[in-house]
Amino acid sequence: MGKKSKKKKKKVSAKKEKYIKFRKEKPSSMDVTMPDLSTEEMKQKQHDEDSINRFLRYSKNRPVLSLKEKKKK
Repeated sequence: MGKKSKKKKKKVSAKKEKYIKFRKEKPSSMDVTMPDLSTEEMKQKQHDEDSINRFLRYSKNRPVLSLKEKKKK
């Protein structure tokens, strides 16, 4: 049977060639660093974290009144 010649170059579509300049290489790994905070911003962050932790610690989902009554019976 007939073999295809490997010497032929691939035909590049005109559309791909036109828009190839808009392609950007994407980094393989993300570098996530937190920005440096001023002392005032650090205090505000600490205060916010404390208030959130306090809320999560002391805020409990109250059972519905009908459930309380069932438990008493």
